[in-house]
Amino acid sequence: MKFEPKQPPRLFKVGNSVKFDMQDCGTLRLEPDEQVTFVTGSGAEYDVARKDWGFYATPSLNGRLEQFGLRGVLIKNRGTGRYFILLVERGREAQFDAYCEQENLAVIDWLDSGDALDALAARLEAPR
Repeated sequence: MKFEPKQPPRLFKVGNSVKFDMQDCGTLRLEPDEQVTFVTGSGAEYDVARKDWGFYATPSLNGRLEQFGLRGVLIKNRGTGRYFILLVERGREAQFDAYCEQENLAVIDWLDSGDALDALAARLEAPR
């Protein structure tokens, strides 16, 4: 693993209806079979693992991520038509809902439990 900090961080504007500065603090380079863990102030954890074919972008959605206090959710930006998987800290759903309203985001489906994922899989496997 190699971290290359950006001093000072690169600032750039983000947001749809409310613009704010995002700080790009650096670049982290992982070799295959290396992992890093990001931790919030409340202790929620998020792992990213590198493989020789790419990345595990999240821990298991209905296992470690759920245990770490994060909820996966698939959203769509109504303005751009782009889709994103976001991770919402348990207990911060009200802030997430406000952000979705502010940024014109639609929740497509929560990916945060075995039941939710099994229901999604069943809908996708159903004959059309």
